[in-house]
Amino acid sequence: MSAGRILVVDDDPQIRRVMKVTLTGRGYEVTDAMTGDAALELLRERPFDLVLLDMNMPGSSGLETCRAIRAGSEVAIIMLTVRDSEADTVAALDAGADDYVTKPFNTPELLARMRAALRRSPWTASTAAGTLAFGAVVVDFGARHVSIAGRQVRLTPKELDVLRYLAGKANVAVSHREILQAVWGPDNGDDVDYLRVIVNQLRKKIEPQPSKPVHLITEPWVGYRLVVPPQPVQPALRNS
Repeated sequence: MSAGRILVVDDDPQIRRVMKVTLTGRGYEVTDAMTGDAALELLRERPFDLVLLDMNMPGSSGLETCRAIRAGSEVAIIMLTVRDSEADTVAALDAGADDYVTKPFNTPELLARMRAALRRSPWTASTAAGTLAFGAVVVDFGARHVSIAGRQVRLTPKELDVLRYLAGKANVAVSHREILQAVWGPDNGDDVDYLRVIVNQLRKKIEPQPSKPVHLITEPWVGYRLVVPPQPVQPALRNS
């Protein structure tokens, strides 16, 4: 039984060949494409569980391809690039990628990132498809829809996943490690800088003043806390 259907998109034939051999040996069903346009055509023809997408390709770039995929699909996407900077990380996540791996990468790291992206996060029933409101923000987790004062705001998959996990533990300080392991998987508990990038991006989208957050609070030396007002309590009915 296949461990997952993977689409590898890279203009370098050697990289495609190596990744195909490596991933096939791990039980994955692998298809490859050398351009973003070819990848989009394959995605229209058949379903995939995860896309490994090179960021720096001629023609349609990885970022453009990622945005095009995300416009019509929630397939997991991991961006691959030779660059390593916060700006590139932000660009990849803003385009809709679930994760970001820098070349050259080691196979165990890539496989761990893939397992996390394929697994997705185990959400509680209260946050899997519920609606949450705080301040001017309204989040419909089931529809993956976020609005602020009636204006729709687009969150990347990982931004929504982090928000959803914190919503399940509203008003409680949650450690960096717990968030990372819940959202990215048990192999990814130490990448605090990566989590900070996600949180900073979230704040730019949901906070009235991102530099002075009132909803998504930093707990020094611990992690983060999502401040949510208590739900109104319905008065008890009196017997007549």
